[in-house]
Amino acid sequence: MSTEDRVTELEIRVAEQEKTIEELSAQLAEQWVRIEAMRRRIEGLSERFGDLESLAGPSVPVTKPPHW
Repeated sequence: MSTEDRVTELEIRVAEQEKTIEELSAQLAEQWVRIEAMRRRIEGLSERFGDLESLAGPSVPVTKPPHW
């Protein structure tokens, strides 16, 4: 294999790696957007749950059934 062939092959490999890195970066950015959206949704649901919990009033005490 000549030096020119080796250089060409290395250039091809570098180009393929750059493409792969760009694709992975785009996927990572997309996943980050989804994670942030889910985080905001969970925070909203937690707030709603807390509000509902405070409206529910006192909890019913756990007691044994009469036949015990």
